[in-house]
Amino acid sequence: MKYYSTNHKTPDVTLELAVTQGLAADRGLFMPERIIPMPESFFRNISSMSFQELSFEVAKKFFGEDIPERTLEKIVFNTLTFDTPLVEVSDHIYSLELFHGPTSAFKDVGARFMARLLSHFLGQEKKMVHVLVATSGDTGSAVANGFLGVPGIRVHVLYPKGKVSDIQEKQFTTLGQNITALEIDGTFDDCQALVKSAFMDEALKQKITITSANSINVARFLPQAFYYFNAWAKLEDKTRKVVFSVPSGNFGNLTAGLFAKRMGLPISKFIAANNLNDIVFKYLKTGVYEPRPSVSTIANAMDVGDPSNFARILDLYKNDHQAISNEMTGTTYTDDQIRETLLSVYHTRGYLLDPHGAVGYRALAELLMDGETGIFLETAHPAKFTETVEEVVGKGNVPMPQRLQNFMKGEKLSIQFPADYESFRGYLHELE
Repeated sequence: MKYYSTNHKTPDVTLELAVTQGLAADRGLFMPERIIPMPESFFRNISSMSFQELSFEVAKKFFGEDIPERTLEKIVFNTLTFDTPLVEVSDHIYSLELFHGPTSAFKDVGARFMARLLSHFLGQEKKMVHVLVATSGDTGSAVANGFLGVPGIRVHVLYPKGKVSDIQEKQFTTLGQNITALEIDGTFDDCQALVKSAFMDEALKQKITITSANSINVARFLPQAFYYFNAWAKLEDKTRKVVFSVPSGNFGNLTAGLFAKRMGLPISKFIAANNLNDIVFKYLKTGVYEPRPSVSTIANAMDVGDPSNFARILDLYKNDHQAISNEMTGTTYTDDQIRETLLSVYHTRGYLLDPHGAVGYRALAELLMDGETGIFLETAHPAKFTETVEEVVGKGNVPMPQRLQNFMKGEKLSIQFPADYESFRGYLHELE
């Protein structure tokens, strides 16, 4: 299958080039040339399939033309060594728990898949690849741990100084080996701009091979469609209309859901649940897309002022505002409203949300209609935001999984940089 740029100014490329380049030469994001629907038999049998089995069937539609079937099966099964449970929180509202992977965040799925796919391609090329990844928290930890120790790959994680939680920071600054953490004096948008500038630097790319593991990379966001299918498979009552509420920052997660729907998954609609970074919310209201600097909130992984993946959504719907509005609606919540939701659900339902899941849950609680079942994406374990959550529900009420406790014992190792491309460029030029 070929992949084209959302800017439509460069020739189509192979899957291998799309994955290893990350970003198209015209600064566009790669898109598969077609979306292949799943057969009716797949949906008839989906409830009897394991997460790995159904994901392999979905993966074949994306990657089956380019990866040998046995190799692809191994990549999928090695990626998904954990489940994504569906837990009922209130009447007809379910949490899709995406925090049961190694770093307790939804990005474990895409990051682990991409690491294995890229390793497959590198095994054929025998060359060193430098993975550049900007993070507002969970992407860095998922990518760093997904690529840790993979031969032929060095990962460079750019993150905004003082704007990620302590445990998120520990998850990618304590690893060493082939992982380097770069602490940028700026915002997530500054980090993302540095990564994008590197991809546009032709002289740099002549010297080293670089790619991205952000959701701008097709190998990162496409596998996130797997758990939408898994959620639907786990629903006992499939007669009701299904609404997915997606905590939205860079919009890779929601884009993966739109792809799942195009493949035939019976999703009625999506809710793009935002914090105060409400650029897409305003687009849905007005039809005007106006990026602006991000603002800091307690749902920090969603602090994005210019979401990259929205370019994919625009391309998918041919820039038709009405068509996009027909598929999704938006919400936006303040920090106080997020805290209010955390506390209310904890006391009335006995369920502990993280700040991002709280945004997703609240959107369903306010917008779900009769005859609909709502599923919100609980994107990270609450313990990754212990300080924030404990301020709301009380100290000692946020259990810390052992896998997260282990990260906290490590020593932080990071390199500090200004939000300046020349400084970052100088660092990259010194790499082998």
